[in-house]
Amino acid sequence: MHVRNRGARAAVTALAAGAAVAVAAVPATAATPQIDPPAFLEPAELPPHPTSDWYAGPVTAGQPEPLPMCVGEALPSTASHRRYWTEYDTGALQVTVVERSPRQAREFAALLRKNLADCARKVMEQYPDITATQKYYGRLNVEEGAHVYGVHTVAEWGASDIGLFSVGRDGRTVTVVQWGQMGTFAHAQVADFKATTVTAVDKLN
Repeated sequence: MHVRNRGARAAVTALAAGAAVAVAAVPATAATPQIDPPAFLEPAELPPHPTSDWYAGPVTAGQPEPLPMCVGEALPSTASHRRYWTEYDTGALQVTVVERSPRQAREFAALLRKNLADCARKVMEQYPDITATQKYYGRLNVEEGAHVYGVHTVAEWGASDIGLFSVGRDGRTVTVVQWGQMGTFAHAQVADFKATTVTAVDKLN
C-alpha cells in the first residue's frame, strides 16, 4: 500500500481497528498497567474469522492508541480498552467508560452516536484523499440499548476498508465496540457483530 498522506493513512488504520497496520500497536499497550473495569469481550465472542482464531491484549487503562475513527476524540482519559486481532487482516477494539451517573452515561452515549451518524462526512472533510460512505444498522434491544453503524473508506492509493461500530449502555457504563478489515460493505459481518455487541453490553453488569 503506497501512502501519500500520513493523516489519511491514520484514518484508514483507525477504521481497520487491528488490520495489518493496526496490529503493530498491540505490543505497546501490553506494557501499560492493567485495571479491573467492567468485563470485556473474550476473543471467542467476536465475529468468527473463517481462517484464524482471535487473540486479545490485556484490558488497559486509558485511551487506545491509535484512537478509533470518529469516536476517538470524545473518549476520556478514564476509559479502558482492549484490542483484538487475527492472523490476517481483521481486528477489533472495545472501549468502556464508567460515568458518574446514568444521566451522564446517557449523554455520553448520545454524543458518540451523533459522531458516528456524521462519520463519513467528517472523514472526507478531514482527509481529501479518502471517500467514505456509511450505513446505520439499527438499535439492539439490550439493557439501555445499543446502536450499530458501518463505515466504508476508499483511499486514492487503492486501500478499501470496512468497519463496524456499536455504542451501547447499561446504567452508568458505556461501551464502544469496533470491528474492521480490508473490504467493502459486502464483507461486513453485520449479524455476527450485532451478536457480539449484545454480549458486550450484557457483560457490563
